[in-house]
Amino acid sequence: MYAVIETGGKQYRVEEGRTLKVERLQAEPGASVTLDKVLLVADGSTAKVGSPVVEGARVTATVVGHGKAKKIIVMKYKSKVHYRRKRGHRQHFTTLRIDKIET
Repeated sequence: MYAVIETGGKQYRVEEGRTLKVERLQAEPGASVTLDKVLLVADGSTAKVGSPVVEGARVTATVVGHGKAKKIIVMKYKSKVHYRRKRGHRQHFTTLRIDKIET
């Protein structure tokens, strides 16, 4: 059984027992989080597609921890005028372990 959820403006395909990294959530490590924006629930042969969400469906997950992603470098450059700007960015994320998919 799997589900498609939305959190942090992105969509993720999740299965029970798997871990995934999502945009930073305000929850302590070890806390339980309920994700209500379930867009699709499927098991083997049948699938429920929501419009926009599946009614009564939710995904329960446990917060494993928080972290920062690998640094990306953003560079601005204009030729002949000696204009150069170099900036780095590290995105914050939360690691979730999917415990249960309820319909």
